[in-house]
Amino acid sequence: MMLLPHPIVHHPFAYAWGPVGFTGFGIAVLLAFLVGQVVAQRELARRGIDPEPVNDMVFAAVIGGLLGAKLYYVVVLGHWDAMFERGGFVYWGGLLGGTLAVMAVVVKKRFGLWRMLDVGGMACAAAYAVGRTGCWAVGDDYGRPWTGFLAVAFPAGAPPSTAGTMAQEFGITIPAGVGPSAVLSVYPTQLYEVVLGFIMFVVLWRMRDHKHAEGWLFGVYMVLAGLERFAIEFLRAKDDRLLLGLTYAQGIALVFAAAGVVVMMLRSRVAAGRPGIYPAAVSS
Repeated sequence: MMLLPHPIVHHPFAYAWGPVGFTGFGIAVLLAFLVGQVVAQRELARRGIDPEPVNDMVFAAVIGGLLGAKLYYVVVLGHWDAMFERGGFVYWGGLLGGTLAVMAVVVKKRFGLWRMLDVGGMACAAAYAVGRTGCWAVGDDYGRPWTGFLAVAFPAGAPPSTAGTMAQEFGITIPAGVGPSAVLSVYPTQLYEVVLGFIMFVVLWRMRDHKHAEGWLFGVYMVLAGLERFAIEFLRAKDDRLLLGLTYAQGIALVFAAAGVVVMMLRSRVAAGRPGIYPAAVSS
């Protein structure tokens, strides 16, 4: 392993206004939910459907998403001391928790589960692309050591990308002669995920006028999101391995993508009990 003589050095984004502090992560999360809300509401309106239910769905997504992301980090990964810390939120926990919370609200208020899921995939992809900028802003969720083009060092990351961090927290072997305090350059996987999230959104947006039953597009989102996460995990700095060297996140990603294929198959054709994406008055 070689250390870059002049790597790109990351500086966390944080701003204090009197007793109130702002971080790039908090701002990105807020914008992510706002963008997701706008996308879902506009698409429902385009389809001739009342977009008002999205407000309740977003509120449920905020509560369920944040709670799920924290519980995954604390319970599944065993970081019991991080329950009340500011950091420690995991993507899959947030996605699963937010999805379950939204589904509960949709079912209870009879908004139409498959209808809302169909536009929800696009909203999730857009929100994901925005939200990942927050991970970049605070220097979290970076990749494995790397010295290639546009490699980034996180001396003040969460945690810093030092050799000691790589060895102790991520189980990465550090060559002899590299001290534990040496700051290593790594893959800027947060930025990769911003780009991939945006690509997912563009693909889903171009497919939004599909002729399948409601819910089919959410299946497409599940496949794309699962494949994206499975791929990016090969570059992430992680130490939660399952079988064959795959991470917990990759295992969930494969299940999520496979479930998406099933959803696409089940919702591929419009039939009795499986309406299309437009109300009858609009599609006739």
